[in-house]
Amino acid sequence: MTRPAHDLTGLDAIRHDYLRMTRQRQLYTGVLILVFIVLMVAGFDTADSRNAGGFWEGLNQIFDFPADVISEAIEKAANLPGHIMGALPALIETINIAAVATLIGCGFGTLFAVLGTRGLALWPALIPVFRRITDILRAIPEVVIALVLIFVMGGGPVPAMVAIALHTAGAMGKLFSEVNENVDLRPVEGLASVGANWSLRIWLGVFPQVLPNYLSYGLMRLEVNIRASAILGFVGAGGIGYELRNAMTFGQGRFDEAAAIFIVLFVTIVVVDQISSAVRHKLTHGGQ
Repeated sequence: MTRPAHDLTGLDAIRHDYLRMTRQRQLYTGVLILVFIVLMVAGFDTADSRNAGGFWEGLNQIFDFPADVISEAIEKAANLPGHIMGALPALIETINIAAVATLIGCGFGTLFAVLGTRGLALWPALIPVFRRITDILRAIPEVVIALVLIFVMGGGPVPAMVAIALHTAGAMGKLFSEVNENVDLRPVEGLASVGANWSLRIWLGVFPQVLPNYLSYGLMRLEVNIRASAILGFVGAGGIGYELRNAMTFGQGRFDEAAAIFIVLFVTIVVVDQISSAVRHKLTHGGQ
């Protein structure tokens, strides 16, 4: 027979409390999993009912498009080198969009991070304002910003660059502020004691500590932005994604061109990922 909790003492009381907390945690976990499953099933059912075609009815055709692209690419393999060379200007445009957007976004992200970090902010009362700005910027997807800008500015690489830069500023502002939270404030306080102004305290006391992590996060974001730039091309924002959309829109007869663009994109992303990983490892861990 189990004794009441108020009669338990010492080790028995600790065991009783631990088992009670474990049961509560298991109950909460089970409820959360159940809610998650219900939401997933309901969401999938709603999306499937509003889709142009049913998911289950079209599941057997999921590999038809890749098969058509691969078969046509094999048939016209002699054309692939020419298509790859023809896709390089659009690829360079895509990389330029991602690089410029990353530089601008990381610049503003650094500013938001410094102004939104306790102990470093120039105006401590405005810390919540700068943090909410970064929240808003990273909450809006790039494609939504790009569509609005395309409506205002017309199609081309500039809307894509601005859209990616805004989202990057929000994301990097969050990541950089977390890095800033771990800085050693003693150099900053030492500079303040000799009369250094705020900009000098940040430049000499903070940036030497956080720069390796900043660069690491920036390179990682460049990888993401190259993919985002390619995706935004589908909505008319220029770059290699725009060429891929055109090749896919025309359908059979130009699938070999689409295959060449897929190859260029895949190779580019792999190369950028490997270079970025090597540089980030050197920045964060040192070594040869």
